[in-house]
Amino acid sequence: ATLTGSGPHGRIIRADVEAAGASPRAAAQATAAAPAPASVPADSLAQLGYPDDSYTLVPLDGMRRTVARRLTESARDIPHFPLTIDVEIDALLAARTRINGLLEPRGIKVSVNDLVIKAAALALRQVPEANASFTPEGIALHRHADISMAVAVEGGLITPILRRAEQKGLADIAQEAKDLAERARNRKLKPEEFQGGSFSISNLGMFGIRQFGSIINPPQGAILSVGAGEARAVIRDGQVVSRTLMTVTLTCDHRVIDGAIGARWLAAFRALIEEPVTMIV
Repeated sequence: ATLTGSGPHGRIIRADVEAAGASPRAAAQATAAAPAPASVPADSLAQLGYPDDSYTLVPLDGMRRTVARRLTESARDIPHFPLTIDVEIDALLAARTRINGLLEPRGIKVSVNDLVIKAAALALRQVPEANASFTPEGIALHRHADISMAVAVEGGLITPILRRAEQKGLADIAQEAKDLAERARNRKLKPEEFQGGSFSISNLGMFGIRQFGSIINPPQGAILSVGAGEARAVIRDGQVVSRTLMTVTLTCDHRVIDGAIGARWLAAFRALIEEPVTMIV
């Protein structure tokens, strides 16, 4: 906290630490003379009218600082835009029940989110322009659907990655997703298991959230926000009927994915979800 980094984007590098150890007084003077980062607010809560005894201050740990920095940079620097659709999941729920019946002897249970991951990966294969990242040198088109899944952990959020998800069966996805989520919560992931990825999925349906939009996980080009499945009244053949609908929002980086590409990806995703047998043919 007392050092000023000389690395890229102000990052503290080894030489900064060694210099501070060799001359703590000089390092402290240099830090004091350095301008405050633009992202740090000039006013304390007390200056903004909050008495010191009116709140409890929880110090930021390394993860929370990193999440705050990355999301601030993403929201500030990436031109986000959302695309939202409703997807019928009655056939998906029926297929999940049948799949889990077949997998029960193996002790494997497939979740709705596992099916969403598989459908997203296959949709990225069908619409490869959506599986992309912006770089200063050009747009990187990823060869595989490396799906990052958002997992809430104590002190922040982490996104373990299912590599080459388009090549994996549902049983494999279910087992790997469960293992990654458990190790994420226990802080036992290796760096290569959460760094990278080509596309993210954030699912808040289990908390009853119907619809939401997410901030893109850079340098990925898009993130899918998945809401709760619920029975709603819809019109089919002129009749009002009940269907289980799930609202999803694709948030896109407009430098990489324009509206037409995002719409094509959502159409491919919807077709896979509404006809789940197409995920295995």
